[in-house]
Amino acid sequence: MDFEKIKTIIRKEWAEIFKNKMIISSIIFMPLLMTAIPLVMLATFQNEGISESANSELPAQFAAICGSQLSGGACFQVYMVSSFMIMFMIVPLFIPVNIAAYSIVGEKTSRTLEPLLATPITTAELLIGKNLAAVIPAVLATWLGFGIFAAGAFIISRDPNVIGALINPMWLLAVILIGPLSAILSVNFSMIVSSRVNDPRVAEQISALVILPVVGIFMGQMFGLFLLTQSLILVAAVIIGIIDAFLVYLSIQLFERENILSRWK
Repeated sequence: MDFEKIKTIIRKEWAEIFKNKMIISSIIFMPLLMTAIPLVMLATFQNEGISESANSELPAQFAAICGSQLSGGACFQVYMVSSFMIMFMIVPLFIPVNIAAYSIVGEKTSRTLEPLLATPITTAELLIGKNLAAVIPAVLATWLGFGIFAAGAFIISRDPNVIGALINPMWLLAVILIGPLSAILSVNFSMIVSSRVNDPRVAEQISALVILPVVGIFMGQMFGLFLLTQSLILVAAVIIGIIDAFLVYLSIQLFERENILSRWK
């Protein structure tokens, strides 16, 4: 494995990526939007909610995420804001879709893929470089967005117990661990799709299906079907890690560099 070649691929990818205004917009505005939504919810429910009495008066799905230190109103606030913090799990899935889908199909349509495939670089080095070029901006944007949320939460909320419940180990695990793993999953799924189709827009549309499970989690938590917990996050990390390893292997196997140019008309 030649890491210098991988770094060269990353630099080349970024030089191309940051010429595309649509991709730049998704990297900048998507995290800002996803950060703004839970902050708006936090401000909206600042003085709202049910009575300030003990948690025993709360619905079961509310009380399940609240410690004894939270009043009824504070618990209501934490529950509602936490539901929208799932947005931070969408960012590392959504941003790489645009980058990875463009990475192969876009290069084919712009006729920059042919000379790249003619260079003495292995398929693994090529795809690892393209992976990192898409994953790094998505992960950094997610971490920055969560940092802005944390700072905003300290400014908006007047209850330190609410801050502690929102900036807790579960969400730190979700952002720091699940975020990169989700980005890798999204990138490799997108690259598999983009290596089999001819149109970048078709690649983006099909690749966007990877977001549906997170949307399902969001809806499930909003309707009280289940709640995210630290244990569930850890189990999800293991499962996503296994899927990532399989998709990386599959993307390398499916990327037939000898036939890919002749197959694309």
